[in-house]
Amino acid sequence: MDLNHTPPPTLGLIGNTPLVRLTGFDTGVCELYLKLESQNPGGSIKDRMAIYMVEESERAGALKAGDTIVEATAGNTGIGLALVAAIKGYRLILVIPDKMSTEKIAHARALGADIRLTRSDVGPGHPDYYQDMAARIAKETPRAYHINQFANAANPLAHEVTTAPEVWHQMDHNVDAVICGVGSGGTMTGLCRFFARIQPETEMILADPMGSSLAEYVRTGAQVPSGSYAVEGIGGSCVPAIADLSRVHRAYSISDSESFLTARDLLKRTGIFGGPSSGTLLAAALRYCREQTEARRAVTFVCDSGAKYLSKMYNDYWMLDQGYLERLPTGTLRELITRRYEEGGVITVTPDDTLLTAFQRMRMADISQVPVMQQNQCIGVLDESDLLLAVHEDASRFHSPVRNAMTSRLETISANASIDSVYGILDRGLVALVTDGDAFAGLITRSDLLNHLRRKTH
Repeated sequence: MDLNHTPPPTLGLIGNTPLVRLTGFDTGVCELYLKLESQNPGGSIKDRMAIYMVEESERAGALKAGDTIVEATAGNTGIGLALVAAIKGYRLILVIPDKMSTEKIAHARALGADIRLTRSDVGPGHPDYYQDMAARIAKETPRAYHINQFANAANPLAHEVTTAPEVWHQMDHNVDAVICGVGSGGTMTGLCRFFARIQPETEMILADPMGSSLAEYVRTGAQVPSGSYAVEGIGGSCVPAIADLSRVHRAYSISDSESFLTARDLLKRTGIFGGPSSGTLLAAALRYCREQTEARRAVTFVCDSGAKYLSKMYNDYWMLDQGYLERLPTGTLRELITRRYEEGGVITVTPDDTLLTAFQRMRMADISQVPVMQQNQCIGVLDESDLLLAVHEDASRFHSPVRNAMTSRLETISANASIDSVYGILDRGLVALVTDGDAFAGLITRSDLLNHLRRKTH
């Protein structure tokens, strides 16, 4: 066998994911089961419809060797398509809203996808809306095929013939309720079609981000304006073309905060590593289970892996910056210090570290200045301008010590000072170096102050 010309087995690993009973949570009188779609090779449930859409398009003659696939995606469909495209040899252009996690974008790009970022704050009809933009790119690109998960019949088919039968068999033909989200609508529609035939009394329940308009549509039939939300991959401002929600009669709206904290709780209690939409689904499923007065067997999904969100919902500092984790309110500058030195949250250097070391730490942490610490005392600050001034005429100076370039004239402020007192320091273009007695507490930047003010709007 010529292994160089044998297709990799990766696509054959899609589907047949494990299903486990949830423990460690209050599920009332119910049994709640999780189907671990995070175990697909691309890390999400979207792998299923990615392979189906591509292969159905090939069979229909709509997609041929040498063509370019174009798609609008929140990330996971894009990763699934990138996986399939890489193995089958297609070029892929993905249009992704800019609120999506850097991990998902990096994953798709690593698989060879051409990424086009667009705005996440506009709706259908706007030229920068991701679905409209993908359609336009497909029209303008020679030999491009817009695979369009939102209107592609192979999307729900993938779940009708794979996901739903797997659930049915793994649950020993005893399923009282399925709790699912709607992004493109494929998963819910495929599940609904299967259970309508096999066990019509199975309840189909929508888990929706608060701010999405889909839950209200299920409850009342009304199409209402959508708001903003941070959960990725589910929810929307209108019912997708392929979505059939006629069998969905119950819906739960879950806040971003509850979604993130529930997913984090799932990891801590069970070791199951799910993303934010998994938190939305689990929070809705737990509400459903706790409302029941008779024992029922319910299923929901871990839609994707939490590894795609390490820089966001699994990053305590991101959670604090966004207001999903709270510091004790004090009315003082302590509230503004998100990254605290005593908690190991501040990136630092010593005066004897090289400027190259300082630069590498600043770059890795995506920060523009670092405190210079000696024996737990802050003796200076090094910022990008100090660094540039030191090395711009002679790059070999990257190997000189930090003490030669740092600013040692520091303006400190007490952690007990009022929040208003920091404005003067920041207004002069400085970073506020905050002390707690004689100890260094942390830095406050303009970004910290802006995050504090924005959190007040939550």
